[in-house]
Amino acid sequence: MIFEPFGIKKRKTEREESRMNFPVTKTTSPKAKPDPNNLKFGTVFTDHMFIMEYAEGKGWHDGRIVPYGPLQMDPATVVFHYAQEMFEGLKAYKTKEGKVQLFRPEMNARRTNKTNERLCIPTIDEDVFVDAVCQIVKTDADWIPEKEGTSLYIRPFIIADEPFIGVRPSRHYKFMIILSPVGPYYAGGLAPTKIFVEDKYVRAALGGTGEAKCGGNYAAGLKAQEEAAARGYEQILWLDGMERKYVEEIGTSNAFFIIDDEVITPPLEGTILPGITRASVIEILKDKGHKVSEKKLTIDEVTAAHKKGTFREMFAAGTAAVISPVGELCYKEEKMVINGGGIGPVARYAYDTIYGIQTGTVKDKKGWITEVK
Repeated sequence: MIFEPFGIKKRKTEREESRMNFPVTKTTSPKAKPDPNNLKFGTVFTDHMFIMEYAEGKGWHDGRIVPYGPLQMDPATVVFHYAQEMFEGLKAYKTKEGKVQLFRPEMNARRTNKTNERLCIPTIDEDVFVDAVCQIVKTDADWIPEKEGTSLYIRPFIIADEPFIGVRPSRHYKFMIILSPVGPYYAGGLAPTKIFVEDKYVRAALGGTGEAKCGGNYAAGLKAQEEAAARGYEQILWLDGMERKYVEEIGTSNAFFIIDDEVITPPLEGTILPGITRASVIEILKDKGHKVSEKKLTIDEVTAAHKKGTFREMFAAGTAAVISPVGELCYKEEKMVINGGGIGPVARYAYDTIYGIQTGTVKDKKGWITEVK
């Protein structure tokens, strides 16, 4: 990877908030902050954004923070025609003491490069990724809501912005970060959701882009999501693309099932996203003494466990909702009510622990928190 100077200077001291200083151009027209009691997910954006360019032969360069605003792009830009792009998602939280915290941002940096490699996008130095996140969050730290269940959602993304009609990797890219103060991803917060098992449409197949975080995966799921919503379900549970037999993801989140006393989540074999919340849930549940297995699980095994009374809990894990318990699962018109339709103890423990670490009410014993100073 070519990695030229950014027009920025590395600090000699250890990182406090960042190893690099990106130039900042402050807005002259600050926006009014939204009501923290009425935040919808992903509809309001802060005053500033981060931009960095990539050019073939020059590498990533000119990282900067500028006022949030529209982009001017040529109609022939590659991303519009061939969807060469990727994105990430993480959050910033403010503790009761006023500290600003990020949860495992280095994992987002690592996953960014894994996605980039799959989509022929140039990789980014992981320290630079984290530095950029820290500095844009620091710039707009006064946008972080402090009400319970709220946070500042962080959306890093890369788009191929060379004007070119033809199927090949772009020679020019933009890496950007925008921020949005958000409330709970689901309006009901931790209230259990209803999930529809999708056995007609396919999200991903082996050899595809299922493990990459790119927009095409989400666009491919819109039709199934729309049909599930028409039936009264908030989300869908995807089955594998080959046999429509094995459970995979819940919408945009990783799935966990508690059958008997075993916590089961599908393995990372190329068709599902390697979730950061997923990895964290696995670790904290193992620390708690739970038996956690990453293994294939058929939908027939799930329905059989429900009939036997051993299907104890189900929940989704992801950045947006953290933990979202499932109260009802519908497969082939059979409705399975889980744990009486309420949140189970495993899901509750996972949420309380991870959200507690994120917000500073639970001690971070694992070094998962990066403080933005």
